Amino acid sequence: MSAFDFGGAFPSEGGAPETRRIETVAVVGAGAWGTALAVIAAQAGRTVRLHARREDHAAALRRDRRNARHLPEAPFPDALLPTSDLREAVEGADAVLLVVPSDAVRETARALATHLAPGVPVCLAAKGVEVGTDKLMSRVVAEELPANPVAALSGPNFAGEAATGHPTAATIASAGDFGAAAEATVAVRLAVALGTESFRPYVSDDLVGVEIGGALKNVIAIACGIAVGAGFGENTRAALITRGLDEMKRLAEPLGGRRETVTGLAGIGDLALTCSSPTSRNMRLGLELGQGRRRADCFDGRPVVVEGERNALSVTDLARAQGVHLPICESVRAILHEGASISETFAALWARPLEGEPKALSLSLAHPAADKAAGHFKERMR
Repeated sequence: MSAFDFGGAFPSEGGAPETRRIETVAVVGAGAWGTALAVIAAQAGRTVRLHARREDHAAALRRDRRNARHLPEAPFPDALLPTSDLREAVEGADAVLLVVPSDAVRETARALATHLAPGVPVCLAAKGVEVGTDKLMSRVVAEELPANPVAALSGPNFAGEAATGHPTAATIASAGDFGAAAEATVAVRLAVALGTESFRPYVSDDLVGVEIGGALKNVIAIACGIAVGAGFGENTRAALITRGLDEMKRLAEPLGGRRETVTGLAGIGDLALTCSSPTSRNMRLGLELGQGRRRADCFDGRPVVVEGERNALSVTDLARAQGVHLPICESVRAILHEGASISETFAALWARPLEGEPKALSLSLAHPAADKAAGHFKERMR
């Protein structure tokens, strides 16, 4: 049975919110990715209400029938209605896609509690760990919306490509019985609701693993951007991506996630994409820092939100609490938040004791050229 063979398994009208077919989707967050998901849902035949926080933004979306600021290349299907009224957006919705920055997830979920019916699933497209609490976004939403099941959508997706029909895949994860009752799980119901001829959702039961992949990939992308900006080549970037994947595995496991989950779309897939193109704000930030720009001067001085910058703190705080060492993420934290020198930080990263690569091979050997690393990186990064 394929992910799209559930067809008539859901009651389209009536029935409990947690079992009926998803026909009406509310997308909360009208940035590039929220807009893209709203367009995709409408292309999939759903009725969609896209919530923008400001009325002037919502009015522009209604007038232009596209998001001229964030996603001008994707015209709105007729079934997509922009609004700034949160109640109007979610009232009667069969599912909510929550697509706001990670630091706004708790506040937004709390606002949703006033309007959202019990049992209506909330699917997170926000990626990160809450600063100060070390909680994954699914835990944050569960605390604010205890009567609503939670899912997460993640994968190697640039908004413009996904919304304009480039073949795209993503993972949707939730809890539930994926055996005989698979059609009742939130992940399957959302996959069926959002699948189009070009947008292909895969289903997972590992919510933690999917979230860890999404949280760490932005931090690793900043490291890759720094390396590229400093003039290092593909060897360096490939090493950072590969060892970054290992950091995802290390953190997912003690939190209950599965190592194999991060070898999929929400892990290595999203990581490879985000670390490979300045279209990613995370990689672009690193790229500009590696070229010697001050943080305040990056993005031409505009106040651009970069999730990996925030998550460099929250991810490493979470890892430290779990007794897990993440050398690349710690390096990004040191550069962004502790005033560390890029050349000295990268030298220290490369001069760490030599290790075995398989997890079962527990080795730690003094690096034979550790004393030369600082001079080498300082010279190469001039």
